[in-house]
Amino acid sequence: MKDLLLITPPFTQLNTPYPATAYIKGFLNTKNISSYQVDLGIDVILELFSRDGIQKVFDAKIDLQNASENAQRIFTLREEYLKTIDQVILFLQGKSPTLARQICSMNFLPEASRFNQLDDMEFAFGNMGLQDKAKHLATLYLEDISDYIVENIDPDFGFSRYAERLGKSANSFDELYLKLSGKQTFIDEFTLNILQKKLEDIQPKLVCFSIPFPGNLYSGFKCAQFIKKNFPHIKVAMGGGFPNTELREIKDHRVFEFFDFITLDDGELPLELLHQNLEINSEKSEFKRTFLIDNKEVVYKNNSKRHDYKQSEIGTPDYTDLKLDQYISVIEIANPMHSLWSDGRWNKLTMAHGCYWGKCTFCDISLDYIKIYEPISAKILVDRIEELIRATGETGFHFVDEAAPPALMREVALEILRRNLVVTWWTNIRFEKSFTRDLCYLLKLSGCVAVSGGLEVASDRLLKLIDKGVSVEQVANVTRNFTEAGIMVHAYLMYGYPTQTIQETVDSLEMVRQMFEMGILQSGFWHQFAMTAHSPVGMNPQDFGVMPVKQEILFANNDIDFKDKTGIDHNKFSFGLKKSLFNYMHGINFELPLQEWFDFKIPGTTIHPDYIHDCLLEDEQFQLKPSSKVVFLAKNVIAENRIKNKKKYSGTYTLLTFHLKTNIVKIELEQEKAEWLMKVLEENTIENLKKPTIQQLKNNFEQYFEDFELFWFSKPIQQLKENGVILNL
Repeated sequence: MKDLLLITPPFTQLNTPYPATAYIKGFLNTKNISSYQVDLGIDVILELFSRDGIQKVFDAKIDLQNASENAQRIFTLREEYLKTIDQVILFLQGKSPTLARQICSMNFLPEASRFNQLDDMEFAFGNMGLQDKAKHLATLYLEDISDYIVENIDPDFGFSRYAERLGKSANSFDELYLKLSGKQTFIDEFTLNILQKKLEDIQPKLVCFSIPFPGNLYSGFKCAQFIKKNFPHIKVAMGGGFPNTELREIKDHRVFEFFDFITLDDGELPLELLHQNLEINSEKSEFKRTFLIDNKEVVYKNNSKRHDYKQSEIGTPDYTDLKLDQYISVIEIANPMHSLWSDGRWNKLTMAHGCYWGKCTFCDISLDYIKIYEPISAKILVDRIEELIRATGETGFHFVDEAAPPALMREVALEILRRNLVVTWWTNIRFEKSFTRDLCYLLKLSGCVAVSGGLEVASDRLLKLIDKGVSVEQVANVTRNFTEAGIMVHAYLMYGYPTQTIQETVDSLEMVRQMFEMGILQSGFWHQFAMTAHSPVGMNPQDFGVMPVKQEILFANNDIDFKDKTGIDHNKFSFGLKKSLFNYMHGINFELPLQEWFDFKIPGTTIHPDYIHDCLLEDEQFQLKPSSKVVFLAKNVIAENRIKNKKKYSGTYTLLTFHLKTNIVKIELEQEKAEWLMKVLEENTIENLKKPTIQQLKNNFEQYFEDFELFWFSKPIQQLKENGVILNL
């Protein structure tokens, strides 16, 4: 028996749990409030994609005569699906790696229409490893079954979403309410059977649904409806990303036939108060950012004077109760960043609440989850990393920040190195100039394998209008720094921003083409601009040359329909932009004219063909910033004193040999300067919390020698910098 049951309804990800309930459970632990968490999505997927589940799929009555040829083929091969499904799921869970050889034999899995794309597989994936190739084939196999379900049994099914259309910009509750009033769907039966068992086992007082996306909304409501009908004594609450962005103006009282409470923004204090209210007289109840029914009216109560908890006070995410060893890794498409999202399990953490920049005009910067910026210390963060490694056995971390702050990333990297931890991590960033070559190299050493960031519209005029605080030239230099450090870079790309011209779209594509051709971007994805209610564009559309199409808001309000004064149909660019990007990601067809990607006439680009190349020519190597910190990463150094007898120079010198992980660096210095450097290295190891500044090093050096700059920019010291022995941060 637990006080709270925390549920993520179907569906989010297959490979890793969505972190919201783990964050809340970690906080509840600090308050000694008992809780249990469930990811209903993975539970349903595992029941559906099992021998018994697939048997139910094929037992469902369908009109086979009028079904597609593909569906008829899948039904005819049903015994092959029943025979192989359990083994395929075990393989995707990492429990049967030897099956990869069978899968790759191409005579083990039944194949339907998804396998028609295999002609492109070698092009798309190259010589991918056996395990990855087998994962991709197994993913196609599951997608074939999914296609059969969608066509014949449940049209709303999807691996990472369910009935998503009902939650997208649903200004009215009518359509969702109508579906909830109808009969149970095929997927509902799986979901509600699992939910019933959990409720009977756990007997919670309060069930809290985290609804991160529109694709979780219908299932969340369906589960809440089931609880209200069959367990009327249990209170039901909703929170998470969807209500935080979409339900801030809710007026429809019918919503509260399903939920007793809807909380907004940070969930810790609102949930603590809801738990407290279960125990006390309702007249004394305090609420934080909570919608409920009072006197038959929808009211918003925020009568608690208590402040939200600091990030340092909310505890470490707790993944207890979740079936961490049963998530499945899939490889759907040949996008290297998408494989990070869908392949392998990641512990989720946040470096900082909110966004340190908080100015982008397309972003919901008026909402607390972005507006209130609060970082936590590197020490606390790495403590949490170690705690999660002990609890889960996983050393992979995805920092789910809006934009991770560079200074904090530096401190986290140094703390990871100080503690000698082996972790693999990735995060979202802004492409700002703080990401120098040396900082990127430090991040790589600490385990960073990838970053994603918004290039958005690759146009300096529009980047200023967006208030992104970066230029195309700056993005090019930062992506070069990450790439040279061996960190993969994914760019979020945008088209259709207000006032964007056709010429700017073409020029933006040319910028992207050049960045891929230069090898400084490895992954990207084009998104069409969407105007949201809580962004500067949505709040002040007249300032951006757009006219919103007004609708009465009774339920959800986020995406707003609008008319751009340019009158351009940006949607027509979608296919060409995505097709060209697919080619560029695979290193081909850079030489094709941009016109080739579109089936309508476009203007030629105005961007010089060497624009990005020229952006990368500036070298900051010989700039000295007195306040910059210096980190010495050398541990394995051997010093040998030697004598030189030459006409130009004779005397003693020291040969310093640095044994790095993948190479050996040897430099020669005058004996006294070598001794000074060795002393500095010993006093400033990575374990030492002190990081001297360039000015402090200069002052120290010039107590014994002359001209620090000449020494600092000498060839031997440059060699150490180029090999990451000395980093300027």
